[in-house]
Amino acid sequence: MTKPSNQEPQSAHDRLLDAAATLFYNDGITATGIDTIVKRAGVAKKSLYNNFSSKADLVASYLEARHAEWLKLYEARLRDATGPHGRVMAVFLAYEDHAEHAYERGFRGCGLLNAAAELPAGDTGRTVVRGHKEQVEALLAQHVGDMLGDEPQRANQLAHHLAFLLEGAMARAGLEGRSDCLHQARDIATAMLEAL
Repeated sequence: MTKPSNQEPQSAHDRLLDAAATLFYNDGITATGIDTIVKRAGVAKKSLYNNFSSKADLVASYLEARHAEWLKLYEARLRDATGPHGRVMAVFLAYEDHAEHAYERGFRGCGLLNAAAELPAGDTGRTVVRGHKEQVEALLAQHVGDMLGDEPQRANQLAHHLAFLLEGAMARAGLEGRSDCLHQARDIATAMLEAL
């Protein structure tokens, strides 16, 4: 996509990160070599190592960028949310927005979980993914807690269930290549909250 002339050209760092993000999501981390990333970014190989200490550093930066991307979607949905129920739904809607993004080769599921599946236990990238998932559950707990008031244990348990519902729906949506399961998960979550 060509940038409007009033915007400054992307830095080598950003071009590398954008190229890696597309390639990692499309083909996976292991299948994507440094040469492919450099070629797509249109930079010299030396540029990669001037901006990232290693492929692992680039992967961690990619995962942090995906997390930041989701947070922006959530914050946009949160601005339109009314009350605690609406704030819970903002979490689900942000996942739907992510699933409905115009991916180059279609939706393949949660890019964070896809990456985590390729990374070894103890890898820094897996820590980034776990942090994202824990933050999502904490947001759900906060919003459910606002609904339940003096029942923090019950709020945490329900948030845990909602997080599992959301992750299962995201995994299934990725297999199917469309967001239908996420819409269904939001309907199930609404029914669960209305039953409180």
